[in-house]
Formats: sequence, C-alpha cells, structure tokens
Amino acid sequence: MGTNKITAQMRKELYNLLASIETPDDLEILMNDLCTDKEIEQMTQRVIAAKLLMEGKTYNQVIEKTDISSATLSRVSRCVQYGQGYKNFIK
Repeated sequence: MGTNKITAQMRKELYNLLASIETPDDLEILMNDLCTDKEIEQMTQRVIAAKLLMEGKTYNQVIEKTDISSATLSRVSRCVQYGQGYKNFIK
C-alpha cells in the first residue's frame, strides 16, 4: 500500500493507538513491532537533538553528540522554533 492511499482517518487510527499506551515499557513493545531499529534510532536522534537545541547547544555540539545529519538537524531546529510538539513534550 503506497503512502498516497493512507487517509487522514487511517493516520488518526495510528494516533489513537499511540495515545492509548499507558507505560513506556508498553510503548517500547509496540515501537519494536512498528519500526525498524534504524527508524527508532532516527527518532531518538531527533528527540535528543531537539532537547539539546532547547538547552542552547550549537549545531556542531548537537551533531557531535548525536551524529545527526545537518539536513535533519535543520528540520528539527525549525520544529523547535516554530512547531509545538517538541516544546509541549520535552522538558
């Protein structure tokens, strides 16, 4: 099934499933079924990069610590500056 066949309602099913998870251990079990190790690693990089940027670290410091690509770091930085997700959930 191509991504163009994924509807907004289908995405909502994913979000509802994720929102129903009660513990980090349960989320880990589901994530291991849903995602490859590489996908989990990439999401982890993004979360840690966002946290470091919010702490005032420079791009070079973030790249050194996470090995994230500069293109991905740029996207994370835009989300930290203009988005709501990282700001709402990273303490």
